[in-house]
Amino acid sequence: MPGRSLLRLVTRPLLLGLCVLGLLEPLAAQPTNGDNTVLEAREAVRKRDRSRLAAARAAVQAAQHPLTPWVEYWDLSARLPELKADEVEAFYARWPGSYVEDRFRNDWLLELGRRRDWPGIAREYPRFRMNDDREVSCWWLLTEHLAGRDVRDAARDAWFAQRDMDEGCNMLATAMVDGKRFSTDDVWRKARLAIENNRPAVAKAVIGLLARGGDKATAEALDNPAQFLRRDTGSATHYRQELRLLALMRLGSSDVEQAASLLEHRNRELTPTLAAWAWAYLGRQAAFKLSPDAATHYRRAWSLLPATDAASGWSDETLLWGARSALRVTSARDRWPLLLRQVGAMSPALQSEPTWVYWKARALMATAREGTATGEAQRAEARRLLESIAGPLHFYAQLAAEDLGHVPSLPPVPAAVTAAERETARTTPGLARALKLVDLGLRDEARREWNFTLRGMGDRELLAAARAACDASDWQLCINTSDRTRTEIDLATRYPMPYANEIHAAAGAASLEPAFVFGLIRQETRFMAQLRSSAGATGLMQLMPATARWVAKKVGLDVNPARAEQINDPATNLKLGTSYLKMVLDDLSGSQALAAAAYNAGPGRPRRWREGPVLEAAAWAENIPFNETRDYVKKVLSNTSVYAAMLNKQPPVLKARLGAPIGPRDATTPVNGELP
Repeated sequence: MPGRSLLRLVTRPLLLGLCVLGLLEPLAAQPTNGDNTVLEAREAVRKRDRSRLAAARAAVQAAQHPLTPWVEYWDLSARLPELKADEVEAFYARWPGSYVEDRFRNDWLLELGRRRDWPGIAREYPRFRMNDDREVSCWWLLTEHLAGRDVRDAARDAWFAQRDMDEGCNMLATAMVDGKRFSTDDVWRKARLAIENNRPAVAKAVIGLLARGGDKATAEALDNPAQFLRRDTGSATHYRQELRLLALMRLGSSDVEQAASLLEHRNRELTPTLAAWAWAYLGRQAAFKLSPDAATHYRRAWSLLPATDAASGWSDETLLWGARSALRVTSARDRWPLLLRQVGAMSPALQSEPTWVYWKARALMATAREGTATGEAQRAEARRLLESIAGPLHFYAQLAAEDLGHVPSLPPVPAAVTAAERETARTTPGLARALKLVDLGLRDEARREWNFTLRGMGDRELLAAARAACDASDWQLCINTSDRTRTEIDLATRYPMPYANEIHAAAGAASLEPAFVFGLIRQETRFMAQLRSSAGATGLMQLMPATARWVAKKVGLDVNPARAEQINDPATNLKLGTSYLKMVLDDLSGSQALAAAAYNAGPGRPRRWREGPVLEAAAWAENIPFNETRDYVKKVLSNTSVYAAMLNKQPPVLKARLGAPIGPRDATTPVNGELP
């Protein structure tokens, strides 16, 4: 999405993900009279008008409107503190198996926790199917703990994963500390994780569990770390050392160099384990800034630990950035061993992600010794890892296939969805309600109902549901549903080509590869021309008004950016968007990776991100500091390779598309400083 300011990117870092998942506001069609009551109910929720909401509930019930369960859900949610169990059970009985039944069970469990209704939680929790609320899990674990069951490991995991303070997890932690089920080390580790997440208030509350909640030293260490470290006397007590570490972390989040200098001179005032944590955290902060010091800090951290130490509880985020920093090390002799150690310390779930399976395989291959049995075994393991993820559709799957020397082919076309399968999808209540919600512009509710209904479906059912969404021209639901199939891959619904004539025309006029435009739009809006972001970006290519105005002037197009319908018009939006994309691509040496990053985050950022060592494009993309932009670049490029294969009847190839290694701009190449 071009034309965003730094403020927009910081305050709305997940805009792309929200667009893909369906949380952006649509430009809704006018509802029919029979649907007005539902919209009035939604407005009553927004205004907290309970009497108006109750009237709407009675009206939709009398009319037997298909969205009655949603209006009842909104009404019950508005009256949650005063509800009794029998009314809740009656709601469950009316809408068994539906999204709103299970979503309200989530809300009711939170209310039961606030009421300290342990028998109620014990009764309700086993029926909670989504089980996606951490506070609910904490209330359940507390209930189990009070019943005398050992929940220590699950409770620690839930507590450590909690980012912000909530009542359920805080009560669970208090009970576990009081019951000697959480150790002092557990408490301090949680405090460190809170600081990593920039949650000093959470860290203070956690330290308060050690009966030092009012300690002035704690407040100073977290609120004024530089002053605390200047005054610190170097006391050897465990409590003081932990505060010293937290202060260094707080300082390092804003000034890595100053914190590293202080740690260098006072390294011995911390135990090796705490000093290693400090160096690793400073490495993470430096890696995020793409500093060449990052790998040095990580190596310093590892040097303080035994070779068998699994990073002493470092967070996965710290290890992720350690692995990324290793990819930026210019010496292959130093790069790959550091990466292997970082990946080896990650959680099993993270190690199994294709990103780190791929880079681990690369590291194993690079460090395998020639002419030895050990080296051959290492190469065999690297090939096994690559084989486990190789495929034609995703970024690291495509890279793995090419590394193995495979010529990937697109998946075969599955059998067409039958009339019976279509009818089953059409008459599935949750899918029908979701499409009705879409018609009313209630896209967030539609997405949640739709995704809940997909749970447990097999490939054939998913293909039929995807086809139903495509038939309704809801390309977002269509693509997201088709993406879920495991063995039967329907490229027509997973990589559809709506607006094909308009996209080909606009791409040709801008001298762009059509596949690149298709790949970018699939990631930007899923071809939903009516989507509008909370920041005001609109249309297939999500143009900001200021960017649209600038591009229109450059290309001589008569557009009034104040009129959203003009920018939102597919042909106009494509003309402006492809023109801007071509300008960005030309400014960034023709690199599609750099251009995709610029389209998402603005051209100034990839210009800065390319400074430093020359990196292969995949390693450069993996080091993009913003999560949204990193994911965006990889998906746009893998999308593009698939669309190119579909359009040109060729194997999907990614490495050639990634192009030459990325490094600093040639000093003789001019910069287009006008680009917004």
